Amino acid sequence: MGVIRDHPELAVFLCLALGYLFGKLRVGPIALGGICGTLIVALLLGTQKISVDDDVKTLFFALFIFALGYMAGPQFFAHLNRKGLRFGVLSLIEMACVLLIAFGLAKAFDLDVGTASGILAGAATESAVVGTATESIGKLSGLSADQITQYQSHVATAYTVCYLFGLVTIVILTSQIMPMMMRINLRDASRELWEKMRGESAALEDDETEALPALVGRTFLVTHADGRTIGDLESSFEGRVTVEGVKRGSQLLKPEPGLTLSLSDLVQVVGRRAGVISAGRVIGPETPSIPGLDTPMVVRQVVLTDKAMDHKSIAAIQKANPEFLKSGVYVTDVLRAEQHLPAAPETELRRGDVLTVVGARAGIGKVVEKLGALVKNESTDFVYMGLGLVVGSLIGQLVVRLGDVPLSLGTGGGCLVSGLFFGWLRSRRPTFGAFPPQAASTIKDLGLSVFIACTGLASGATAGPLLKQYGALLPLAGIGMVLVPALISLFVGLKLLKIEKPLLVGAIAGQQCSTPAITAITQVSQSSVPLLGYTITYTLSNFLLPLTGPVLVGVLGA
Repeated sequence: MGVIRDHPELAVFLCLALGYLFGKLRVGPIALGGICGTLIVALLLGTQKISVDDDVKTLFFALFIFALGYMAGPQFFAHLNRKGLRFGVLSLIEMACVLLIAFGLAKAFDLDVGTASGILAGAATESAVVGTATESIGKLSGLSADQITQYQSHVATAYTVCYLFGLVTIVILTSQIMPMMMRINLRDASRELWEKMRGESAALEDDETEALPALVGRTFLVTHADGRTIGDLESSFEGRVTVEGVKRGSQLLKPEPGLTLSLSDLVQVVGRRAGVISAGRVIGPETPSIPGLDTPMVVRQVVLTDKAMDHKSIAAIQKANPEFLKSGVYVTDVLRAEQHLPAAPETELRRGDVLTVVGARAGIGKVVEKLGALVKNESTDFVYMGLGLVVGSLIGQLVVRLGDVPLSLGTGGGCLVSGLFFGWLRSRRPTFGAFPPQAASTIKDLGLSVFIACTGLASGATAGPLLKQYGALLPLAGIGMVLVPALISLFVGLKLLKIEKPLLVGAIAGQQCSTPAITAITQVSQSSVPLLGYTITYTLSNFLLPLTGPVLVGVLGA
């Protein structure tokens, strides 16, 4: 232990390694996750009085919260509309409930500001609140340095206990109890909604793939189509197929619309299965793959930036832009806020969505130009990122007084706001400010993990006395602060907002920012449909909940 005390960086890295290993332990659908595991290990090591400079915590928390805001920014602003705010009501219910309950517990049981803030953060299963609350406590006037350190350590301890019980509660509640309360089989209800959205008769399980994929390529020997031009042939199928290659003897010809097909030409056709089968009847018999004529399909990822396509379904976009189907290009995946959504015809797209498009090389470039900008594996624009962190830090220094209550976002809240704006701005102008998703995700996870490790190490020495002092209050608070907003949201979502039941279950998991809960829900439902509700409330709650830390600290501190 002497080596670790002399070199606290070893303690931080040890917390990360052991914490993420411990977080992988699973009981049924429940796993603690790396963040909670890191905090538990850090609290245990912290009993040896290992000290890490506070500036390390501030720096890594700023990186985490900026990356979080940057990734959520496009979707956050996209959801500021009638449909998004319909789901956003659930996030507001969550925010109001946890604030009122935490304040009520603080008054009823005479809790200090740190313990109350830790209960709020843990029960809401929102790790970012630990940072915003801790930072706000450090700015309270009238407290000694020892009191500030003690209250900040109470945040981490109360968070750990409440998080454990809150996590178990939200996972079981959303994946098991709520479907029974609504009298539905979550798997069947999700499949039914999925079929309705897709307009097809069957949905796929997680471990299934289509035996008859919709997009295919075939090679035909020209017999019946002798004398017809490629343009005439493609137009007769209303853009459902495209001719990608023509081989005449040993010569490969460019498949231009004016090219006239001759007897015994070999033609490669790409398109929807039904169209390709019909084309075979018109062109001639199918042949095996021909060397040099087997044109590969091209896969591209593109950020949707066209304002005219915002809030429109995939089917509507394809109808308004015939070149999609005419060129044989199809959307196969939609990525929104780190979640993959079904690329169903009725799925509504948002500016900032990352679409995976697949099709023939000849037409995919035109389609990409229509949608937005290609996603490239660019290096991070540190000028843009650094400027965003500077702006966020400056925003965090602003103080607004409501009577005797000083309210300040702090560095964490300020960087969250700037991250949202800079991420949104990047999605509108993807020619600058690159922060690749993998890099942003790594920075986000690393920043939060190091911050949590430092917080736990500083709090370990005071964890025991706090647990003895409050006993069963912390576990019960963790359970109660999950049940109250979740059950209210269930009633409001069903009776007032009329949200489809599979989407509502996902939205309630999202209002608590609970990744383990949505993971359990998708496992039970064997469908990604609940993610459609989850992504909206998850994005909004990621902005709203971190702000509750400074609010609660400001009110109680006054």
